[in-house]
Amino acid sequence: MFTFRFLLFALVFPALLLISTWVPPLLMVALLYGVGLLALLALDQQRAETMAQFRVERIHDSKLSLGAVNSVIVRVQSRTARSVMLTVRDEPPYQFAGADQATLVGALLPYESLDLSYTLRPLRRGDYSFGNLNLRWTSPLGFFIRQATIPAAAPVKVYPNLHEIRKYDLLARRDQLAEVGLRNVRQRGEGTMFESLREYTTDDPYRSINWKATARLARPISTEYEPERNTRLIVAVDVGRTMRSPIRVDEPDGASWQMAKVDFVVNSVLLFSYVATLKGDQVGLLVFADQVQFFLPPRAGRGHFQKLLETMYALESQPVEADYGRAFSYLSSQNKKRSLTVMFTDLSGLRASEALQQYMPRLAPRHVPLLVTIRDPVLDQEAQQRPQDSERVYRRAVAEQLVAERRLLLENLQRLGVLTLDVSAEKLSMALVNRYLELKAQHFV
Repeated sequence: MFTFRFLLFALVFPALLLISTWVPPLLMVALLYGVGLLALLALDQQRAETMAQFRVERIHDSKLSLGAVNSVIVRVQSRTARSVMLTVRDEPPYQFAGADQATLVGALLPYESLDLSYTLRPLRRGDYSFGNLNLRWTSPLGFFIRQATIPAAAPVKVYPNLHEIRKYDLLARRDQLAEVGLRNVRQRGEGTMFESLREYTTDDPYRSINWKATARLARPISTEYEPERNTRLIVAVDVGRTMRSPIRVDEPDGASWQMAKVDFVVNSVLLFSYVATLKGDQVGLLVFADQVQFFLPPRAGRGHFQKLLETMYALESQPVEADYGRAFSYLSSQNKKRSLTVMFTDLSGLRASEALQQYMPRLAPRHVPLLVTIRDPVLDQEAQQRPQDSERVYRRAVAEQLVAERRLLLENLQRLGVLTLDVSAEKLSMALVNRYLELKAQHFV
């Protein structure tokens, strides 16, 4: 492909020929110019790099994280002695947010490597595929552009948000969990499992003094305990019709994206299960719609967590109404021991509200029921906006009524002994982990 630069030089030749009809001596100049331009073009083509002088690869996580910003790096290595301006166009799965930003430009130095990066946000779990890599570069004299397609088709899986787990591990090692909204709710001196020794402080209970360590170190030392391990947790996930509805998330930079409620839930369940596994607790999973689709009995350990991960990866919502009665009946038959039972569902519709009020309180007092729901930011905005016309007055009135009904339902459930957590989608994971840690520290389970 010829460049605009070459076309400009090429247009000079017919211009000289045209002028030579009035100025005959210019004919020889035009011919010499044309021959010289062709010679330069041949030289430029001969010196231009071939695809063999580049090595191109795509680098990304083997498992992409749902709803998170995933980095993709295209690395180009040079085997040529000159600097080259490159344009690389990747072919990521078109369903991902950011797939239209996969055209990258950069200057590749002689015998160096160049990393060009872009980001993707997968909005659904499942199997996808990257396509080829397309490389374009300019010849030394800039007369034409060479391009090549590098076969790079590769499958990729989108899993629940693994980035949150890596972030949790990193911040936990640095004792910086507060940066992501996690609170230290451990109550010093409580629990029965030994955790560590530390200097005694005036607010420590007298019984926490470790007399042997105090005598050995010649200063007051306290024993710190952590809440008991081996707590049973059951996560019940509604994958019925209402959980398919999208929730919009507005980013601080003004960008927005949407993801189904069930996918926000899956991400939250993953982090919650991981933290519970680290705490030595047993986690079980019940997935249901109009009937029970899957049940994984509570177990502890990393191996069991991997089973949970694979189950949530394959989880799909269904275009049917959730049957709470069938789900709770099955759960009661499978789980007799006291457990923290965390129910993820949606409060849309009178039928769902009545069913939740009928069945969830039955879990208490044997179990500790916790209802987790996602607030709809659009509904909240409608209820808070300042109306400018009659249509918006009506919309605000409807939104206020829906918000009030939702609040009343949650208050009724709380009076019946059901704990509730109603938060926005982007805060769901951290809010759930915080609530779990609070309940654990307070010996609810």
